[in-house]
Amino acid sequence: MNDPVDKGSDDDRVFKALASPVRRRMLDELKRSEHTTGSLCALLPELDRTTVLQHLRVLERAELVTGRRIGRERRLSLAPLPIKRIYDRWISDYMHAAVDLLDRLDGG
Repeated sequence: MNDPVDKGSDDDRVFKALASPVRRRMLDELKRSEHTTGSLCALLPELDRTTVLQHLRVLERAELVTGRRIGRERRLSLAPLPIKRIYDRWISDYMHAAVDLLDRLDGG
């Protein structure tokens, strides 16, 4: 089983990756469909290729994006498990607590 300290640093990488609006935009595009590096660059014309690749490296280190080679192309896909891990650890419990509080306030 993984050490909790390792999970914390995994979560830190995910939060760091999600902190950037550009990287969130990239993830939104990858959620819609698989992309090549070139097609992702075309969707971000305000950024040069080097900058897009730097952002991709951050997303890959956080394990939010995976890449596989098909011939000369590199196909990029969203890897949703790190986001689910964040949801399970940080969001779901708070969501349930908020719903319970609203229910109590409503007289339920």
